[in-house]
Amino acid sequence: MAETFTMDLEAIRERARRKMEDGAVTGAYGADVNQVIDVLNEVLATEIVCVLRYRNHYYMASGVNSPTVAAEFLEHANEEQMHADWAAQRITQLGGAPNFNPEGLATRAHAEYAEGETLDEMIREDLVAERIAIETYSEIIRWLKDNDPTTRRMIEDILKMEEEHADDLANLLEMVESGA
Repeated sequence: MAETFTMDLEAIRERARRKMEDGAVTGAYGADVNQVIDVLNEVLATEIVCVLRYRNHYYMASGVNSPTVAAEFLEHANEEQMHADWAAQRITQLGGAPNFNPEGLATRAHAEYAEGETLDEMIREDLVAERIAIETYSEIIRWLKDNDPTTRRMIEDILKMEEEHADDLANLLEMVESGA
């Protein structure tokens, strides 16, 4: 038999009025908000590093396949920037401060900034970074569970796009290696 849904609406209303300064973080929030902010700042750093690497690759791409590959690099850079913006916005919603400080950016990021000299190397570096993001973001989703559904859904949305990026890059790598 299904459990009946109940809630103490008066208690919820009282908490909402008493703790207004907490903004989006209510009594229903089940995670450690400071830990979530720290993890989101790592996500932010990861996305910024990816934006920088993809932009570098966009400008440095050369060779017969470079127009197609460079266009993909630029699209990915713009999507990674969107992910960074989402992470920064969520950090502020949780009462934190997004860490955009370039000092320590590489150590806060999950992915590395590796340029690569050839188109093949650039694609490979980007694919490695996407695979790292996929694995670390999957871990974040499992860690959050139902304690912060908004952040979890945001990371799930980012993860979906990172998986698409990895698929795109694997296809580009195959194209470049085959000489098509």
